Amino acid sequence: MNIDHAYLTNGHVSEENLVFYTVYGFLIAPGVLSTSEIDALRKETLAIFKGQRGAIEGLLPINENASDKEVLNRYVAIHFPHKISALIYQLLFQPKVVDILTKIVGPNLKCMQSMLFVKGPGKAGQSWHQDEYYIPTRDKSLVGAWMAIDDATVENGCLWIRPGRPGSILARVPIKSEEYADVDSVDLTQVKSEAALPVEVKSGSVILFNGYTLHSSLKNKTLDRFRLTLVLHYMSADSMLPWDQDGKLPPTEDLRDIVHIAGLDAYAWKGTVDLNRPYLRPEILNIKKGGTDLE
Repeated sequence: MNIDHAYLTNGHVSEENLVFYTVYGFLIAPGVLSTSEIDALRKETLAIFKGQRGAIEGLLPINENASDKEVLNRYVAIHFPHKISALIYQLLFQPKVVDILTKIVGPNLKCMQSMLFVKGPGKAGQSWHQDEYYIPTRDKSLVGAWMAIDDATVENGCLWIRPGRPGSILARVPIKSEEYADVDSVDLTQVKSEAALPVEVKSGSVILFNGYTLHSSLKNKTLDRFRLTLVLHYMSADSMLPWDQDGKLPPTEDLRDIVHIAGLDAYAWKGTVDLNRPYLRPEILNIKKGGTDLE
């Protein structure tokens, strides 16, 4: 594996990048988000967690005397922030990210999920998993776009990846670890891939990975550093999305609570719906197949 081929130059997807993504399941795009975009995201994150952008299931009453750090440290993540934040909604269409996605997925794109992670000091990570375990697509086209608002390091709980793309969704087994918020993890005895790789990136970088790619994150072991991240999930608009979020939504062969991002939507005639509402991620993750990915 030539790790140099994982890195995009100036957001440009080369032939080497495409081959690397096909074989190993991820790419790293440094410096995609501008300083102004990052600054705006930091301010927006605080406004969201202060309840200034709309209702969030599970949000605690705000103490007016609490510092910004105290506000953020009460939480781990919010799901579907694009439902209440105009800024995050616009970032679903971030031109450089969309350009990369059209190269690795195809010209027709839709987005079904956003997640905004705070991950303050001492907060646990998520065990080894595949996003398609939670968000099943018909054509294996799911891609996560992991946008670093803060520098992500081993110390504050960066993303880890096992390069390679298993041909199937792997079984999960119970675990108990202070590193992870989960009660289960992919059974690593099934895994035949490269050694786990910590993906440390600077603020403004974007990591893109396929829905079958194994990834995880460890506990934030710093005393005073957060790891703010915006994660967006995209897929081909040519495929249906049979995702009911572990029974939170009615069973469906094609969830239409989506945002059309680029190209054509093969199922535009179905229209769209607005079902998901923003909610806070729990501290302990006990998610069954088909549920929401809580990374």
